[in-house]
Order: sequence, then C-alpha cells, then structure tokens
Amino acid sequence: MMVFSRRTFMLGAAGTVATMASGNAEANTARCVIGQQRNRPHPQIWENHSQLPIAIQEIYAAALDDNIYLAGGLYSGDEGLGVSDRVFKWPDFDPLCDFEIWHELAALPEPRHHPNLVGHGDALYAFGGFRAGNGGAWNMLANTTRYDPASDSWDERAPMPLPYGETVAMSLGDHIHVATGRQPNASANANWNDHGDRGVHYVYDPASDSWDTAAPNPNPRNSAAGGVIDGRLHVVGGRMVNDGNRAHHEAYDPVEDRWHELAPLPQGQAGLCAAVHGGKLYAMGGEYFANGGGVYPECWIYDPQTDSWEAGPGMLTPRHGLGAVTIGDGIVIIGGATQAGGNGTSDLVEVLYPERI
Repeated sequence: MMVFSRRTFMLGAAGTVATMASGNAEANTARCVIGQQRNRPHPQIWENHSQLPIAIQEIYAAALDDNIYLAGGLYSGDEGLGVSDRVFKWPDFDPLCDFEIWHELAALPEPRHHPNLVGHGDALYAFGGFRAGNGGAWNMLANTTRYDPASDSWDERAPMPLPYGETVAMSLGDHIHVATGRQPNASANANWNDHGDRGVHYVYDPASDSWDTAAPNPNPRNSAAGGVIDGRLHVVGGRMVNDGNRAHHEAYDPVEDRWHELAPLPQGQAGLCAAVHGGKLYAMGGEYFANGGGVYPECWIYDPQTDSWEAGPGMLTPRHGLGAVTIGDGIVIIGGATQAGGNGTSDLVEVLYPERI
C-alpha cells in the first residue's frame, strides 16, 4: 500500500492520488455499521464508541437535529491516501443504548478534502475545501454545497466570493460565518505552496443565498478551530503556511463587527478540533512538524468568565485532522490521524464527558 506523507500529498500531482467517485458501487450503496458498545459499570471521562465505516482524516464534522454528519476528507484505502466523496450520519447517539448505527447518505457532488461543514436551520452546508486535479492535490474551492436531509440530496448554492480553505465556519444567529483560513496567492491553485494565510471573513445568508463580508480576523492563519459562546465566534490555534503553529485566540462580536483578542492557547496547535460544552470551549489535538513531527495529546478548556485556560483530560487517542461535535452530555471526537501528515488515518470515535471531569 502506498501511503503519502503530508509533504508528499501536498506536492504530489493529482494523478498519484486515488479518488473515490460517487459512481463507485460501494459508495452508492447505503449501509449501516453497527457496533456494540462496551459494558460501562464504571463511567469514564473518555469512552470508545462505534467506529467509522472508513478510516478518514481532514474532516469537519457538524451537528444537525441531534445527528452528527461528516463529508469528504482523506481516506486510507488499498491504494494509499485518497479523496472521498462519501457522507455519513450518526443517529441515535445515546451513551446508554445497546448499539450505535452509522448511515451512509448521498455522496458529495465530487470528492473533496477539508470541506467545512455547518448545520444551520434545517440543512447542512459544506464550504470550500479542495479537490485533486489541475496539476495538484490542493485545488481550492469556493463552493457552497447544501445538503437537504428530507430528500437526501445535495445542490450547489452561491459560492464564496473567492476560494477559501482550512477555515473556521460556524452558524451564528441567522447567518453562517466563514473566517480565518487560506486562499490562492495568485492564479496558481493546485498545491500547498500556491496559497497564503488570510483573515478574510465571509458571512453567508442562507435565506437570500448571498454573501457579504465582515471585519477580518487580525491574525491570519489556517487550520484553526472554534466554537460559539454567548453569541460570539471564538477562533483558536492554527498555523501559518510558512511559519508554523500559532496559539492565537480571538472572539468575533457580530454586534460590534469586531474581533477581541483573548487569552491564547497554552501552546500553538494546528489541525486541532474544538467544541463548546457547558459554556466553555474545549480544544484538543492537532499536529506539529518540528523534530520529526507528531500529534498533540493535550485537551485545553477555556472559561470565558475568567478569560483563562486550564488543562483538561488528555485525549484517549491523540490525533489531528479530526472532527468534534457536542451532542447531549458528550463531545464526540471523530476520525483524524494518529501521526503527523497523511499517515495513521483512523476510524476512531471517542467521546469526552466533561461533567465527569
């Protein structure tokens, strides 16, 4: 099996990357994967849950109507690391139930990695990301692709003003905010080094299917994470294309149209995930490339009342390029990779229960 390192995948030609197209019979066949839960006589802070149907990384998971969704990403297959168009939903999340079921849904219109998912109203939206093609594996997209759960179908909506990738995207009131990522520097748009960091802040109105702009993030970077607390969009961590990981932390106030710089992460982490639970922000995981590279096990908890971070319980399985979604009393951590770059792609689903800390 050929497995790409992150550097190889960034610089490699599209022809070397396997893609899973929607025409694949397996991808078109809806199926459920049933995993029996372990007996839990003594509840733990972290618990294992039903594995994903595939090993997948570089995903942004989202919640809609108490279900978890994930779409696209980089999957680990027999021919190495490929770009997926597959979409999954995890219904019936209940830590006390006897089993959990993953459903496969209608595929994305094309294979994409890093599409940023947001649940808003009665629909799911996928913003930007990358396709493999046109001379490289990082052809950045401007697409706004909408999923309708009622019809199990996707359709294209008004695209972002410019391609945007590795962003933070969140539902905030009547709008969806997409901020803090990277965009093409010039006409070239095929490989990692074709792009530069941006603080650009787009605002999407699903009702009118239109885009506007808001105050840019003062600390441009990519691969950050975030969450919404008390009507403000928090953005934490991330990295710069040519200058490594960052610990920045800002909150955007839509009433003021202003970013406020807050207590930074205790250390710079990029490719991390974040979720809000009980009015606090939980940020964890990510990767680094210095000294041979690795993944972060740390979980950090931010309290907006004191503008401070504290160390939380370390991850059960450290990884990067993963999704995080709060459902019920748990934060569900999905997929990712256990090694920096393209290796160690996982099918893990692990849940943190903050109230047990």
